[in-house]
Amino acid sequence: MRKKHLILIGAGGHTKSCIDVIEMLDSFKIAGVVGLPNEVGTKIYDYEVIGSDIDLVRLSGLYSHALITVGQIKTPSIRIRLYEEAVAAGFEMATVIASSAYVSKRAKIGQGTFVSHGAIINSNVNIGVNCIINSNSLIEHDTQIDSHCHIATGAIVNGNSSIGMGSFIGSGAILKEGISVGNNSIIGIGQTIRGNLQSFSEGVSD
Repeated sequence: MRKKHLILIGAGGHTKSCIDVIEMLDSFKIAGVVGLPNEVGTKIYDYEVIGSDIDLVRLSGLYSHALITVGQIKTPSIRIRLYEEAVAAGFEMATVIASSAYVSKRAKIGQGTFVSHGAIINSNVNIGVNCIINSNSLIEHDTQIDSHCHIATGAIVNGNSSIGMGSFIGSGAILKEGISVGNNSIIGIGQTIRGNLQSFSEGVSD
C-alpha cells in the first residue's frame, strides 16, 4: 500500500511522540513539519521544519494529509486554531492510531485524533476530532469524548462517561463510571473524580 504524505503541525515534544508512532505505521509517510517562523530550517529527528502556519495553504497543494502535533495541557485553544486553519487550507486531517493500541471495531474515532502506544479504547466509545488519547490510557465502553480533548498518559475513564469539548484529563486520573465532565475542564495528575463536573471545572467533584 502506498503511504500518504503527512504534514505534522507543531514542532515540540509531543511531535516527537507522534513521530515514533507514525514511523511504525504503513499508512503515512512524514513529509515535513510545520513550526514557528524561527524554527523553519531546523529538524526534529530526520524531519525538516518546512514552514510555519502561514504556509498551510501552500503546503496543502503539495501534501494531502495533516496532523496537529502541538500538545495540550491547560488549554486546547492552540490545537483548535491550528486544526481549523488546516481544514480551511484544504488538508484532510489524519487519524493516527499506534499499532500497539487496541481500538474496538465498535468504537468511532474522529478525524485528526491521535491514539498513542498502549491505549485501550473499548466497545461503543465515541471520540471526537482532534483529540489526544495518550499512552496507556483506558477509555471504557459507551464513553463519549467530545472534540479537542486530551486524555493523558495512564488515565482511566470508566464506562458510560461523558467528557466535554476541550477538556484535559491528567496522567493517572481515574473517573468513576457514568459521570459527566463539562466542556473545557481540567482534571489534574492522579485525581479521582467520583461525581459530575460543570464546564470550566478544575478537578473538584460536585
